[in-house]
Amino acid sequence: MRIDILTVVPELLESPLSHSIVGRAIKKGLVEIKVHNLREYGIGPRKNVDDYSYGGDAGMVMMVEPVFRMMESLKSERRYDDVIYMSPDGERLNQAISNELSLKGNIIILCGHYKGIDHRIREHLITREISVGDYVVSGGEIPAALLADSIIRLIPGALTDETSALSDSFQDGLLSPPVYTRPAEFNGWKVPDILLSGDPKKIQTWQDEQALQRTKALRPELLKNF
Repeated sequence: MRIDILTVVPELLESPLSHSIVGRAIKKGLVEIKVHNLREYGIGPRKNVDDYSYGGDAGMVMMVEPVFRMMESLKSERRYDDVIYMSPDGERLNQAISNELSLKGNIIILCGHYKGIDHRIREHLITREISVGDYVVSGGEIPAALLADSIIRLIPGALTDETSALSDSFQDGLLSPPVYTRPAEFNGWKVPDILLSGDPKKIQTWQDEQALQRTKALRPELLKNF
């Protein structure tokens, strides 16, 4: 899989995409991530990528030409399955979307900045808009890193135990059950006896019940689609 990320602040993506599971997946050759500085296609001697908005609204807007030119250059080298814009207006990111995108071959992620992007980019170049929540952050870089991480950890071989992702929250529509590790007792706080029983069927039943109870208590709206 290859992920190309377009941004005006590439430095914001260096650390999140270089370490832990994502970093190891890159070293294993499971995924290739390329972060592109849109200023390479900026306009004029100062490589401008933004300008004042028509209509007089406050804030600068990312221009269509640098984005178009960079995307055309990338598309001349390979076919992309999706061109994603990280936007608070987009569909809310969930596990199903991450699962779907993890099966793609190549995707582009565009990070907005400033006031936003020229709407013609959204109309003619973007195939999908994704939001990480109903709030606004300074740019799309952190949401893009979050999206990339949620996708890459699902690629076979990215996790040491490939079955681990299958028990994550939301994979089956529910929150995950509680998890514990050694010691079995600390400060008087004990691990539930059932988890020490060694009986896989009883443990699975307990975990299923706990997942349902936690979902009812913490995220009851998820049960509508369960």
